[in-house]
Amino acid sequence: MDKLRYSIFLKIYAGLLLVCASMGLLAYFVIQGVNAYRIDKYRETMASGAFYIIAQGVARQTDAAATQGWLDEASLLLNQQLSVISADKVTFDHYEAQQIAAGLSVVRYQSNIQPNSRNGLESDPFADIYTPIPLHEGLLLYARVDRVSEQQLRALGVFFLDDLTHYEGKEQARLDELNAHLPFRLSLKNFSDVNLDDDQRARLRRKEVVPVYRDTGTSRNPTLRIVGPINTTAGAQVLDIGPITLFNPLPFRLLILVTFMSLVLILLGVYALILPLERKLRMVQQGVSQVRAGDFSARVPVIGHDEVSHLAMTFNNMTEHIQRLIEAQRELTRAVSHELRTPVARIRFGVDMLADTEDVDSRWDQQEKIDKDIEELNTLIDEILTYATLEQGTPSLNLESIALYDMVRQVGEETRALGKSIIVEVQEPNQDVVAIAERRYLHRVLQNFAGNAMRYANSKICISAGVEGKGDKKFAFICVEDDGAGIPEKDRKKVFEPFARLDDSRTRASGGYGLGLSIVARIAFWFGGTVAVDQSPTLGGARFMMKWPLKPK
Repeated sequence: MDKLRYSIFLKIYAGLLLVCASMGLLAYFVIQGVNAYRIDKYRETMASGAFYIIAQGVARQTDAAATQGWLDEASLLLNQQLSVISADKVTFDHYEAQQIAAGLSVVRYQSNIQPNSRNGLESDPFADIYTPIPLHEGLLLYARVDRVSEQQLRALGVFFLDDLTHYEGKEQARLDELNAHLPFRLSLKNFSDVNLDDDQRARLRRKEVVPVYRDTGTSRNPTLRIVGPINTTAGAQVLDIGPITLFNPLPFRLLILVTFMSLVLILLGVYALILPLERKLRMVQQGVSQVRAGDFSARVPVIGHDEVSHLAMTFNNMTEHIQRLIEAQRELTRAVSHELRTPVARIRFGVDMLADTEDVDSRWDQQEKIDKDIEELNTLIDEILTYATLEQGTPSLNLESIALYDMVRQVGEETRALGKSIIVEVQEPNQDVVAIAERRYLHRVLQNFAGNAMRYANSKICISAGVEGKGDKKFAFICVEDDGAGIPEKDRKKVFEPFARLDDSRTRASGGYGLGLSIVARIAFWFGGTVAVDQSPTLGGARFMMKWPLKPK
């Protein structure tokens, strides 16, 4: 689960899902916001065109009675109530006042719930339309429109036809004048030139106004035309109103805008997702360049828990290991050259003595000393090879279940077999206490601990092993204590360094080459455990202990 949690693929995938969701929400709100403005302008434009001709009819009336009668007929025709009100009764903002001054309609669209005298509330949307009446300053034509129906479209055609009746013989001039104020075009056409179906032609012959809806089936807006019959001096003609472009919620320009914004958002989102990865990879690349230049102290910051962070951690471990190998190689070279000089010098001295003496006993004595020096060289070489094997890389570990009581009993017997006067006490754990380890290396660690304890103890050593901890945090341990002088606290880390020797009681005369405990430290490392030395609470001398997970990974 952790691998899936920190997977780069899942991070990018989840990030892209978030970007796409954000892009969808942004596109929705952009379209809604833009369309809110567009539809307001569309309503104002259409209302200004439709109510301009109605206001012309109101302005043409000679007195109040005629005006009211004309409004009643127009209201019945539109199925909407029309009235004339004073401009002083309506408060307009700056933009609306400019619209009225320019002779255009003001549309106030209400989509929220409003009080109603009949049932208290009404939820149907409606629009309040205010239109200035020509030649009547201070008066407004008011209508509340709650829907647009085919009846109202036909009524619009009737209003234009009625207006043309006052300009008989001058119809085209009147249309040119009206076209300057309308958002759609008025034109006169011959009856035969109008592209209508048979039913629509029949309705025209019956003197009906016919709305004609055109759906292009393309990205262009659908349109509406209103065709009405008219008798002019030129003969039977029709008044063609339109085409009136219907509102398109997603025009091509808006689609381009939303697409561009979406692409920008995706670009920013992908950049935000990739930028941290690029930064991490750049840091790894810089670290590689430093190592290539010979700087093995280079380290890469580990940020996060994804695969690139794991790569940075692996790189740091690698450079740390390489640096440690180089330092160990230098130290090993210096120490080996120093350690080899003594037995080689003794061998050379013994050879010279063999050449200079004729006494048989003396020759045999020198020969035995030379054999011991050669054996010492062999032992030193074995130690160096073992240390080098453990230091260079992960050894091939043959892990198995080991009964710890068998291991401590075996090492106790081997230690007693050395024939020294030191008391070897063995505290055997229960027979069911087992640990996972490499038997050969575990034996090497315990044997090394016991050998060191025998070398520096005054009279007694104690060998023990067991398991401590609970649950998944159980650790196995092996421990050897002695009653010797112990190790000063300041030197306790130093004893695990290769070829390290302490002063006073732990001198060269005690034997060893300073590699045993460093080998133990490397074995503990490859077991995934730790090794430490402190003061024995029971014997008072040194206590060496290695701990490792009960089940190494």
